[in-house]
Amino acid sequence: MILLLRLYYEFFKTGLFAVGGGLATLPFLSDMAERTGWFTQRQLADMIAVSESTPGPIGVNSATYVGYTTAGIPGAVAATLGLISPSILIILAIAAFLRSFQDNRFVVSVFRCLRPASVALITAAGLSVAKIAFLREDASAISVSSLPGAINWKAVFLAAAIFILSHFVKRTKRIHPIVWIGLSAVFGILFF
Repeated sequence: MILLLRLYYEFFKTGLFAVGGGLATLPFLSDMAERTGWFTQRQLADMIAVSESTPGPIGVNSATYVGYTTAGIPGAVAATLGLISPSILIILAIAAFLRSFQDNRFVVSVFRCLRPASVALITAAGLSVAKIAFLREDASAISVSSLPGAINWKAVFLAAAIFILSHFVKRTKRIHPIVWIGLSAVFGILFF
């Protein structure tokens, strides 16, 4: 029971402060991995891959995953409820008052400052994931001279190819992202 309460509490904090959507939960999940030992940074990278390739928001999928691996189905429920509770409470409160304050200069200023904070959190999370994805697992201490050997070149080329094909090649530009995710999974099975 204590573990379930802790799962709820940890994910409640994450849900309360992860402003900017599911990707903004990633720095909190990284911190949670270090503090609790419920999962490793490598498992976090795998969790992100699974969460991004399954239906639903990444934050909710990650909370459910961590909760389930930590305490089974009750843990999945506790972590998921912990993550979504702050959003529900805040949205209900905002909906009740926002109409009367939406033109208030303080409210406008708050939203103006929240946007860059969200971008910074998402960027930090993205860089953490990029480090895990593009560097070899055995690359513990990296120097400038050892950098070429520490890079996972297959992952870099795959990411570059998908980026180019999905943004600049007219025939492949309209392919749905789930197809790219599926092709990446097949590529990973075949070549990694």
